[in-house]
Amino acid sequence: MIFTIFKNKIYSVMKKLIFLLVFLIPGTYALNAQENDVTGSWLGSISIGSVQFRIVFNITENDEGILAATMDSPDQGAKDIPTGKVSCTEDSLVIMAPGLMGEYRGKLVMKDSITGTWSQAGRTYNLNLKRLEEAFSLNRPQEPEPPYPYMEENVSFKSEAGDFMMGGTLTIPEGEEPFPGVILISGSGSQNRDEEIFGHKPFKVLADHLSSNGIAVLRYDDRGIGQSAGNPLGATSADFAKDAYGAFKYLADRKETDNEKLGIIGHSEGGLIAFMMADSNKEIDFIISMAGPGTKGSTVLEDQSQHISRLNNVSEEVIKQNEEINGNIYRIMEKEENPTAGVNEINLFLREYLEKQGEAEEVVEQVMANIHNTVNPSTYPWLRFFSMSDPNDYFPGIKCPVLAINGGKDCQVMAEKNIDAITKGIMANGNENVTGMVFPELNHMFQHSDTGLVDEYGDIEETMSPEVLETILQWIKKKLK
Repeated sequence: MIFTIFKNKIYSVMKKLIFLLVFLIPGTYALNAQENDVTGSWLGSISIGSVQFRIVFNITENDEGILAATMDSPDQGAKDIPTGKVSCTEDSLVIMAPGLMGEYRGKLVMKDSITGTWSQAGRTYNLNLKRLEEAFSLNRPQEPEPPYPYMEENVSFKSEAGDFMMGGTLTIPEGEEPFPGVILISGSGSQNRDEEIFGHKPFKVLADHLSSNGIAVLRYDDRGIGQSAGNPLGATSADFAKDAYGAFKYLADRKETDNEKLGIIGHSEGGLIAFMMADSNKEIDFIISMAGPGTKGSTVLEDQSQHISRLNNVSEEVIKQNEEINGNIYRIMEKEENPTAGVNEINLFLREYLEKQGEAEEVVEQVMANIHNTVNPSTYPWLRFFSMSDPNDYFPGIKCPVLAINGGKDCQVMAEKNIDAITKGIMANGNENVTGMVFPELNHMFQHSDTGLVDEYGDIEETMSPEVLETILQWIKKKLK
């Protein structure tokens, strides 16, 4: 992730940006509808930094004229979120969402157009709505549908991090056992077993392709998500590696899999975790890094910040200012292990820095409130670990075959720089069985894209490039002959 300060904004750009809160209150309340007809589905989007999130309100009216609504956030895979009171008086529409600590207030300016704002947890965003002719749906042509040409089984296994269970899906090919097998490790942020993001399910698409062609795949919910227990707060990549190792051991214990043909596919931070696991671990027969880092975490974050800033036409002056701020934050993290002390020192530094720059008090307070969402005692351990992590620490122990791939338009992990670091770093320690590939037109999610920016992810219908799917499959088959 990155945190970039543009005067009075802090952008938190992760592989998954969490906007909706998880505390949803069931039940739908309603108020009498008035003169204007607002029933139907309404679509709009809010901007958080450089990222657009689509919001859909589905408004209905019962026989007694009572309005009710549900809310969707398609780009986050959230659907049918219950709202609270819904009222329409003259040209004003109000939709309360107590479970999200939010509300929508708008004015019906035309029959099919509403201008308004969405407020949540003390922040307000412009949200203008257009009436849809039919219910909103995402077109995801690659998402597999049953019946599948393989067996699909919901499974559970114990994390090596502690006495809690993880939930996942194991897909087993048809044919003669045992099969080669892989586990899939997601990137930063809490995600489900499909690595669902912006309405896409890349791990489901990848697992489908591999298991349809003879490879067993285990994908699982991150700790604290879906059917997985455990607490992600305060956890680091090292903790997530223990979860992944529990998945690997479970796959190895299945009678359907071949213990001499088991590997790991890690996406983004999952690539770093794959390197950590393969370090001196002879049980792992191959690893595939999909947009994984090859340089130090702080370097990845700085490169990310600068690249995204330039694509958004941010001035070099501001980019330099951001670099100075982030550099100081990384140095504080490296020095201070205690989360509370580290956060307090970062807050003190940032406040003093902004005040020295002559920023207005309200701007300073907004920045301080915003950064708390990114850097707080719960997130500090992960941020500190990742910024200090260096894949070169793990490369000497990696003796198995390695495939490292990236998209040339990746805005989050710079392709050439990190692929070069991975291939040279591992080969320098005697492992010549390393392949690095850059797909020029693909983004961090391995979609064909225009700019590679995060705000394109949800608009692109492709979930994962077929070329990448086939490259992964054929590389595994070749290495396991």
